[in-house]
Amino acid sequence: MKIALISPKGPLYRHRGGIFVKSLRYQPLTLPVLASLVPEEFSSAPIDIYDDGVEDVPEGLTADLVGMTVITGNAKRAYALSDSFRGRGIPVVLGGPHVTLLPEEALEHADAICVGYAEDAWPELLRDFVSGGMKREYRQAEDFSLERLLPYPRRDLMSPKRYLTQAVFEASRSCVHDCEFCVAPTAWGQRQYRKNIGQLVNDIRNVGMRQILFVDLNLISDLEYAKELFQALVPLNVEWFGLSTLMIAHEPELMTLMAKSGCKGLLLGFEALSGDSLGDVHKNFNASVDYGRLVHDLHKLGIAVQGCFVFGLDHDDKDVFDKAANCAIEWGIDLPRFSILTPFPGTPLFKRLSSERRILTRDWELYDGQHVVFQPVRMTPDELLRGHERAWKKVYGWSGMARRLRRAGNYSLLKLSVNFGYRFYAHRLRRFYTCDVPLRPNQTPLRMPDDKGGQ
Repeated sequence: MKIALISPKGPLYRHRGGIFVKSLRYQPLTLPVLASLVPEEFSSAPIDIYDDGVEDVPEGLTADLVGMTVITGNAKRAYALSDSFRGRGIPVVLGGPHVTLLPEEALEHADAICVGYAEDAWPELLRDFVSGGMKREYRQAEDFSLERLLPYPRRDLMSPKRYLTQAVFEASRSCVHDCEFCVAPTAWGQRQYRKNIGQLVNDIRNVGMRQILFVDLNLISDLEYAKELFQALVPLNVEWFGLSTLMIAHEPELMTLMAKSGCKGLLLGFEALSGDSLGDVHKNFNASVDYGRLVHDLHKLGIAVQGCFVFGLDHDDKDVFDKAANCAIEWGIDLPRFSILTPFPGTPLFKRLSSERRILTRDWELYDGQHVVFQPVRMTPDELLRGHERAWKKVYGWSGMARRLRRAGNYSLLKLSVNFGYRFYAHRLRRFYTCDVPLRPNQTPLRMPDDKGGQ
């Protein structure tokens, strides 16, 4: 049995090159994990992994079974690849967040699907496939757990040459919060799944790199687990980067321990500046935090901040873009990021906007955080798109960069290089995105001109 595992090309990789080069991309973790879960009785089966964001999937690919992980933004590409493989008689299995959210849609393009996490379902599916009894649908068990010992990800099956790092790890999954726009609570519930810390530490030691990345949605979702994890990282002498909610501001001792364990950077979801806007998406807990003070406190501990803001909330008006950009500059956020509110299918946000008849398109390829796929309340889709672009250019203009980095007080080579990379991206949004803004069926879609004045 020959298995091909594919991560389809998503919206960020419509055009390769520019910002999307090795220096700003880490190796994906999902496919190495799936490869590690192939049952021992099939250990001799050849396994090929293809990251379509790095290079196109070979047209003449041959395999006995193809497995693909699908997010909403790459669903269109995944379905096209799947239809092509199945047309040549190659069975295809689809899984991932989009499949979990829209299983009936995915079944139209697959021989089988995995709904939810696949640690149990994928091995069961492979055994059924070999015996000739593969079912159409496999679902995550109700008693699913990550705390048992699991095989280490097969990072060896992917070339390190095209990635910044292979040292990508996951301690936990999902999150205890219920933000309206977030896929996690809809797909997997508000429960957090935790991995065995001893095994995780061994995996980090085995990979043997000093700088590592955690891709957990919220490393502090379970405070006791977070403390145990950070304590276990201290003797490893690593430098790590990860994601957290702003609730870390209320845990100064944990923040200090985080720094002691080697934390050098956090991605934080600021999302909005007003309490009304935070309330729009059920993220009121952010309102209890002094954003500028938190950035200052993290900088004092040597932790850089990648701060994310979302535009298009119901209480956002046309002033929100400059306000967010100015705050990012004044607070000294090391790497500001802006996105357009995106109602991913199945989420409460999608259901609400759909009931209000505000969804403008269901072209999933446009669900990438950089297109307007719904009708905002206090501005037009055009104003939302162009204001979003203006914010990017402001924080990554020469003056904005200089003021931010001076306030942050950290001029490391890594931070400077990533800022220059983001600057390249911020001033070429129209080149790296197709930037169509679909309106209602009887209206003409808006298209932003590219850098050369074309369409």
